Amino acid sequence: MVQEMGPRKRPGEADPGTEEEPSGLELGGGGEEDGEPRPLRRYITRAGAERLHAELVRLLNEERPRVTAEVSAAAAQGDRSENAEYLYGKKRLREIDRRIRFLQTRLDSSTVVDPAEQQDRERVYFGATVTLEDEDCRRSTYQVVGPDELDARGGRVSVDSPVGRALIGRRRGDVVAVQRPAGEVELEVKEIRYA
Repeated sequence: MVQEMGPRKRPGEADPGTEEEPSGLELGGGGEEDGEPRPLRRYITRAGAERLHAELVRLLNEERPRVTAEVSAAAAQGDRSENAEYLYGKKRLREIDRRIRFLQTRLDSSTVVDPAEQQDRERVYFGATVTLEDEDCRRSTYQVVGPDELDARGGRVSVDSPVGRALIGRRRGDVVAVQRPAGEVELEVKEIRYA
């Protein structure tokens, strides 16, 4: 199965006739008479889109057929009202179908961004890999990714997170203040890479 992952568009490029709000919403431009905000397209890296696509393919081609066969076998045993295997299988099928719908919608509405194509490499944009130094001279490296890709332990932070929002548009040498549960911390941008 081939799933189209959406057109490529660089973050920060607005469609004509729209106003971007700092909240991540855009106003107007879509025939919205009442001025209600609508969500902007989500950005996702190529690697993130491939991970979501691989999960979708696995669910469609392996997991769902396996669970469907188990439900059919449980249904053949007779009384379905007291058949725990049948009831659990039906519940699991609903969960799988919900996840499939979510993944299809997310992939269809996401714009795939290739960080290697970023032309302005002096600033932090979506997909950048940034090395930061905190007040205690400890360094950490993160890639700024979409909300579906975040993995803080794996070095990926969401563009919507406090760290991600603070980093967008910064240059090497800039110091940003980030509010954490343990209190505010100042981080200096030491290096910006696009791979």
